[in-house]
Amino acid sequence: MNEEFETKQTDTKRRRLLLALVSIAGAAGVVVASWPFIRSLMPSQKARALGAPVQFDLRQLRPGKQATVKWQGRPIWVLKRDKEMLRNLSKQTLLEQLRDPESLELTQQPDYARNATRSIKPEYLVTTAICTHLGCVPAFRPDIAPDDIGKNWIGGYFCPCHKSKFDLAGRVFKGVPAPTNLAIPPYRYIDDQTIEIGVDDEKV
Repeated sequence: MNEEFETKQTDTKRRRLLLALVSIAGAAGVVVASWPFIRSLMPSQKARALGAPVQFDLRQLRPGKQATVKWQGRPIWVLKRDKEMLRNLSKQTLLEQLRDPESLELTQQPDYARNATRSIKPEYLVTTAICTHLGCVPAFRPDIAPDDIGKNWIGGYFCPCHKSKFDLAGRVFKGVPAPTNLAIPPYRYIDDQTIEIGVDDEKV
């Protein structure tokens, strides 16, 4: 009688153990089978990188020169304005030609870039390199009074697609197809020589 009882107990334990092992194996199989689907829902490393903030070392730039940085798949210009460029930004003759000289369009820049230079520090412009008309990339034209733009030109950005013009603060001229100033992306200074594009101190 005792032997029969012990045999039944042993069989019950074995069944439970086998059932547990089968359940674990089944669950593992479901995870393995589902993994390609789960992975397809997760953002790729490239997608994560596209949205990540990017840093730029300002020591790469000499006065009057600019560099292009990629952020979220978009080109971003970083321009180091020289003293003449900064002086020209406040000329009354220029301001009279601009559609939004005071950057009143709230959506085009963060609050800290709503000033005459549209920047945190006057010498550095950080702006999206995409025309606000149809998304072309304007050309950097720091030259003065070129034949193809006109004698009143004192440097800025000229869009070759439909001839929209922006000054060296990214402010749009009157009478061109582009409706608004170039957009200023969020950015901040990590230290005196390094900026981080894609995040600002207000969001940290």
